[in-house]
Amino acid sequence: MDMTAVKPGQVVALEPGLQMLLAPNPSPMTGPGTNTYIVGEGRVAVIDPGPRSTAHLDALQTALAGRQVSHIIVTHSHLDHSPLARPLSEATGAPVLAFGDTFAGRTPVMAALAAKGMAGGGEGLDHAFAPDVIVRDGTTVQGADWDLGVIHTPGHLGNHISLVWGDAVFVGDMVMGWSTSLVSPPDGDMTDFMSSCETLKRLDARVFYSGHGAPITSPSTRVEELMAHRHARTAAICDALRDRPMPVAQIVDHVYADLNPALKPAAGRNVFAHLVALVTDGQVAAKPDLSPDAVFTLQGP
Repeated sequence: MDMTAVKPGQVVALEPGLQMLLAPNPSPMTGPGTNTYIVGEGRVAVIDPGPRSTAHLDALQTALAGRQVSHIIVTHSHLDHSPLARPLSEATGAPVLAFGDTFAGRTPVMAALAAKGMAGGGEGLDHAFAPDVIVRDGTTVQGADWDLGVIHTPGHLGNHISLVWGDAVFVGDMVMGWSTSLVSPPDGDMTDFMSSCETLKRLDARVFYSGHGAPITSPSTRVEELMAHRHARTAAICDALRDRPMPVAQIVDHVYADLNPALKPAAGRNVFAHLVALVTDGQVAAKPDLSPDAVFTLQGP
């Protein structure tokens, strides 16, 4: 599927019972924009309504004309996925379903970092997000001619869920074909991310429908690529620390050769996400305590 040919607001039929609309929010973080999915025929579910956008709400309502929305499901509450859920709910009367509010599913280590004042970075949190119905791992959301199995897949964000529809899976921002997913503490957790990748790989799905970009037609292969990339990054960080203890900035200089200085803050967040996982596993120590300003030391051989 050539996403460059898809225009915002255009209804794209992906397969029987599934349509997609592209939100008008292209960026380096979102690629072409956020994918909003419509599942079903007469009574439908809308997955990830997208950012607060009058144009996208109008396009959605046009696409939905003559059909009833029974469920609005949000994979996670970043600002490019969830803010339009409430206006769409008010327009259609459908409840909003999600794993919880923006801080649901946050791990204790990330909660501790947030309590110390560390703020998130990247796509931005929808602090006002409040679902009408809480869904949990293993829940099945049923419609008139469809059902969606809920899988809790934290890592990109603690409240992130994926949705199994037959042999297809709506994976939100966990897996994208054109980019790696952002894992930025205290919102994202690398340990959770890798565990969720394992969960998705075991599904042996036919296709992943991502929150951004084209459908992923070799899901297991793509997950393996993403995991290999993360493992390689972890190994590079450990190799850097074999020379001597270092703060994040020095690790970035070792791991990212010839990096554009403008990209160093993002690289630092990525390195710190890996370091949190390494500290949690006992492979690295942080002094005086775990924070982006700490000095990190490799433990053991």
